[in-house]
Amino acid sequence: MPISNLFVEREVCELPGVKFIQAKLGMPARIVDDMAPVFDMLSGAADPFQKAKEIIVLRKNKGAFVKECPGTRNYTCCGYKILHIGTYCTMDCSYCILQSYFHPPMLQLFMNHDELYNELEALFSQDVITRIGTGEFTDSLIWETWTDLTQTLVHKFSRQSRAVLELKTKTVSIHGLRALDHHRKTIVSWSLNTETVMRSEERHTAPLSARLAAAKKCESWGYPLAFHFDPIVLYDGCEMDYQKVIRKLFSEVSAENIVWISLGTFRYMPALKKIIQTRFPASRIAYGEFIPGLDGKMRYFKPLRIAVYQKMISWIRQAAPEVLIYFCMEDDEVWQTTMGFLPAERGGLPKMLDESAVKHCGLKPAGRDESRKHEIRLNPLKTNTETLHAFPLKKK
Repeated sequence: MPISNLFVEREVCELPGVKFIQAKLGMPARIVDDMAPVFDMLSGAADPFQKAKEIIVLRKNKGAFVKECPGTRNYTCCGYKILHIGTYCTMDCSYCILQSYFHPPMLQLFMNHDELYNELEALFSQDVITRIGTGEFTDSLIWETWTDLTQTLVHKFSRQSRAVLELKTKTVSIHGLRALDHHRKTIVSWSLNTETVMRSEERHTAPLSARLAAAKKCESWGYPLAFHFDPIVLYDGCEMDYQKVIRKLFSEVSAENIVWISLGTFRYMPALKKIIQTRFPASRIAYGEFIPGLDGKMRYFKPLRIAVYQKMISWIRQAAPEVLIYFCMEDDEVWQTTMGFLPAERGGLPKMLDESAVKHCGLKPAGRDESRKHEIRLNPLKTNTETLHAFPLKKK
């Protein structure tokens, strides 16, 4: 997606990272004291969601960089943490929840990286396992063309043994990862779907074959991998299509190198339906058999979810009996019916995921990491509870 405008908040305009990005873009920056000019440009566009993908905003994060995943009650949460480096995405998926999270959406990258690194050092000093990723409010690798932030993060994670960084993407922008000494403290992960869903609902994303080829390269460079079948979309013939994707996945990468695979069926906040109807008039994704869930989101009727989960789990288990499979935001009935157990019986889902990270990534949950004890700076982790960027964020 071509970038047409660069806005820089005056507060960060002299930071080296800003100048680096401006040089990469090769365009003048408009220095602003607040976001009003950006809002005016977006509000005047025929499609503000599309226009927002063409404007980069560089600004200061006035809240915390390390955040808890906004899970919801009544559904099992994985205890993931978010490394909040920026928001929105240059790709264009019909089902993207970010379209209804941010008002208006903004493709923004936070530039006060010293504060980001201080929060990470405080996180690394804690004697607990942490799973954290940059792919919750943006795609982890869309920024690779303009910044070396990801490479810096991989380096910092490689020097500790408490936390693992997950880079979640639908791109193949992996060139910057090739020569890094990551020590397996970074997991590279891909969202996967059927060719049908990718063609109809995922504009400007990498094809399935390209994503799997990129995963294979990352595995050859020593990175542990993860995959996310989320959202699983139900349509005529979808089961056969998902079985083909699973077969292709395990024909490209080693089951032993996969840290986890998540499953989650399509769900959406009611406000998203109108956006999909307007921006993707040919899409049928929001017209399935949905009912309101306990979190207010529209979800497929539970027997339909259970049926597709059971089949997908069986196909994955045939190829990879030992790989950790988990659900993103499902209830106990779904877990018991499809998996045959409840996460609580195994210490909880966070514990299950932590143990897999220890196994595959060499994390050390107990005792101080001798390789870092002289360099850790004990900076208190931020607890600033400001909203993401002065826009309301609806919880899942």
